[in-house]
Amino acid sequence: MSMATLINPAIPSSPSRRFSIPLTSPNSHFVKAPSLLRCVRKNGEINGLSRTPPPMDNGGEDDAETSLEESSNVELESKNNEIWRLFKEAQQNILYLNKQRVKAVDELNKAKREKQLLLNKIEQLEKENKRVSGKDNLVVCWELLLRIDSMVLGGMVSTEEASKLRRMVIDSKVSLVDVFSGLLQQRDAELLAELRLFSEGSKRKGYHVIHICTEMEPLISVGPLAPYITGLSRALQRKGHLVEVILPKYASLDLDEVQGLREIEADSYSFFNGQLHGNRIWTGVVRGIGVTFIQPLYFSSFFNRDGIYDHPDDFERFTYFSRASLDYIAKSGKQPDVLHLHNWETAIAGPLFWDIFAKQGLGNTRILLTCQGFDSQCLDEPDKLALCGLDPGRLHRPDRFQDTAKTHLVNILKGGVVYSNKVIVMSSMHSKGRIIHSMSHGLEPTLTMHKEKLLVAPYGFDNSTWDPSTDKFLPVNYSTENMRGKYACKVALQQQAGISTHASSILVGCIISEESGFDLEKLKAVVRNAIREGAQFVLLGNGSVSTTYRALRSFQEAVEDSNVKFFYNYDEALSHLVFAGSDIILCHSFHDPLLQVQLKALRYGAAPVSEASGDNHLRYSSDHDHEITKFSQFMRSTFGVMSLSQALDEMKNNPSTWKTKILNAMKKDFSWDSECYETHVSAYTAVKSL
Repeated sequence: MSMATLINPAIPSSPSRRFSIPLTSPNSHFVKAPSLLRCVRKNGEINGLSRTPPPMDNGGEDDAETSLEESSNVELESKNNEIWRLFKEAQQNILYLNKQRVKAVDELNKAKREKQLLLNKIEQLEKENKRVSGKDNLVVCWELLLRIDSMVLGGMVSTEEASKLRRMVIDSKVSLVDVFSGLLQQRDAELLAELRLFSEGSKRKGYHVIHICTEMEPLISVGPLAPYITGLSRALQRKGHLVEVILPKYASLDLDEVQGLREIEADSYSFFNGQLHGNRIWTGVVRGIGVTFIQPLYFSSFFNRDGIYDHPDDFERFTYFSRASLDYIAKSGKQPDVLHLHNWETAIAGPLFWDIFAKQGLGNTRILLTCQGFDSQCLDEPDKLALCGLDPGRLHRPDRFQDTAKTHLVNILKGGVVYSNKVIVMSSMHSKGRIIHSMSHGLEPTLTMHKEKLLVAPYGFDNSTWDPSTDKFLPVNYSTENMRGKYACKVALQQQAGISTHASSILVGCIISEESGFDLEKLKAVVRNAIREGAQFVLLGNGSVSTTYRALRSFQEAVEDSNVKFFYNYDEALSHLVFAGSDIILCHSFHDPLLQVQLKALRYGAAPVSEASGDNHLRYSSDHDHEITKFSQFMRSTFGVMSLSQALDEMKNNPSTWKTKILNAMKKDFSWDSECYETHVSAYTAVKSL
């Protein structure tokens, strides 16, 4: 029987309560143990805590024994009292410590909550501070330049003074944030006074480039033009060049992405169809790039509709915009080094510039045209050229605008090629010869005549977002110096897909969308063959597009296998994990300007392999293989002519060779900052030397 049971018989001596300690309040009193309680030790001695028979009367001997017993009882009682005192003290200490523990846990939870609230507040304040006053130097620079444009259009300063003020701002060594951040809310007159006092600066070495275009990521994106404009512009500005963009003010623009959006309060007119028409001019900064938006007033429906292309009046819409852009540039006193035009939609700005605007203070400006391809050229009646002020009779000639096949029509893209100082064709894989002879869509005679001014540039990708060493979406980051994180990402992807995490399994990723261009019947055959060789597959689609969703559903029904996982809905985090966790990325083509799958695969240590038995584009006649991009050369020497079956064999049979290829690929820079940037700066330098 336990001590607790003896003291409090109401508590049963069961195994579950064997070590129970009764909790007493500080005011409770202990019950004195009866003197007849004794505890018999194993050796037969008595310690006073067990029940013994009552003593028998033995005379004097009994008195002595009674006296000893009473003395022993007193000593026992004293010991019991001491025990209970210590027990009570221990009990109180336990209660105190328990209260302190509960209090500490509460305080810790409170501290965590307060920390999170503080972090949320800091994040909110940082966002607000960045939005209002904590702008970086580039944003403040652009807001100042756009305010100077407003001053010119409002007649406050001459074009000559505006040019000097712009140079002062661009060349400044002083932090523009420190000087002007608090002055941007002032009226133009007050800001102008401050600008005139601002004199610190140094000589700028870069080019001033103005893009006149119809798309820009993230404002409005339909095809490869949008990411190209933003990616190239940011790369140029990182290297010290000044870049700005002029866009139509579409009703569908995502204006939440624009910092400091404001309307210039000045009259702006442009010529169209024999008279001047008013425009509203808006300015802002997008990802560090100054952007101007032109909004027609009379022709308000031009850009206030669903979809930006494929309307019956596209010629009129984009011709109006091109002319309005040039009128705005001339009136604002800008003197860019290069006017950069894009596709047929703004190609007409080339002949407009040379026929009309080169004489309006823009004599040192040169024209560069970029084409994403030649499949869209815009053929129309020659008389329509007069809408923007061009002379149809002078331009409807074989060496200018006249279409080669339909000679009664003018070809707008052809005219843009003829009237540009340089033409860049965007193509990651194709050679200059192949583009001219096989991909020109009827423009071969014109491109052959002007082939000396033709350059080929590859697409790039955003290496600040797509970098496995810093990618916030990955469970573990990795680089060429430490690839352990690559395996961790592979296991994470296998677990998320619910497929085997066996280390020797080869995992193939595949991104499927409307733009990917996969032949699903051919893809099914490729997947079935690879499964038989032990490969695993993760296929990521875009469930928001019904046709893609239905195609993937049909695909899954046709390929039922535990080593194949379909994700129907696109997820940004999952897409990063697919690149990081896959050994191979299956591509429809290595010419992928929109999704840039092959570029991201190389960066993440996954081999890009074509669904076909080697990309036929890379087997083109050697006669046309001169003047190809560095990216194309690299792919031809590594993964470009390799089928999926060949890739699987090499991974299994030559793992060290494969690993070397992967590490070399990861070290290559195919971002916007590399070959794409270099090709464009080379073109800018060439046209400025003319």
